[in-house]
Amino acid sequence: MNVHKIKPGVSRSVHLFTAALLWTVIGLVLMIRGWGWIGSGPARWLVVAAIAIGTVKSIFVLDKTALRCMERIHGFDDSTCLGAVYSWKTWLLVLLMMTFGITMRRLTDPGMIIGTLYMAIGWALLFSSRRGWLGWWQWTHRD
Repeated sequence: MNVHKIKPGVSRSVHLFTAALLWTVIGLVLMIRGWGWIGSGPARWLVVAAIAIGTVKSIFVLDKTALRCMERIHGFDDSTCLGAVYSWKTWLLVLLMMTFGITMRRLTDPGMIIGTLYMAIGWALLFSSRRGWLGWWQWTHRD
């Protein structure tokens, strides 16, 4: 059997779209969970703190990561496997972060601290996804 026939190969445009979409969706999911765990009332000021922290992380860390990801995708052939949207090191990091999140939620009651952490990470991903969306738009509208 020829592996190339069953490989989900896609264009660079689809890779760029997928990268931006994943950051957007995961960021929103984390923010929604964080919002719920922070709770109502006076603790809502933690949302402001989380957005400030997330903005710093976005600008100084994730924006650079998003740009590197787009540069990597630009080097692909059209028909590269969709799973290559991120490097194996990035997929490993995602797996570790998911494991850490699940472990934290099982060992403790997700409350204000974990909610603030989720809100900050979610906002950082969502805010930095703008780099991916801009890169996708520029790629699809190039001359």
